Amino acid sequence: MLDHAAVQDIVLRALESLNDERAADDRFVVGPQTRLFGADAALDSLDLVSVIVDVEEAVSAAAGRTVMLTDDRAMSQEVSPFTDVAALTAYVLSLPELA
Repeated sequence: MLDHAAVQDIVLRALESLNDERAADDRFVVGPQTRLFGADAALDSLDLVSVIVDVEEAVSAAAGRTVMLTDDRAMSQEVSPFTDVAALTAYVLSLPELA
């Protein structure tokens, strides 16, 4: 079973991988409060999609089952689960597939 530290590490690794592809002056600070979506976000829409796919793949591999992050449940949340690293980590941990 995945715990908070493991899921957060998956999200942070996805962001670090994206950062490694950027020019040095275009990199952003990666941490639990890194904004992914909305005002002051470190990512544009294509970057966000890339990170979500990377996280889905890594969580699915670690859990041994398919995990979808962009389903109706995610889109119907009052607060977007893609706001920042902490919100995405909490959302992943709340998924019934990981219970």
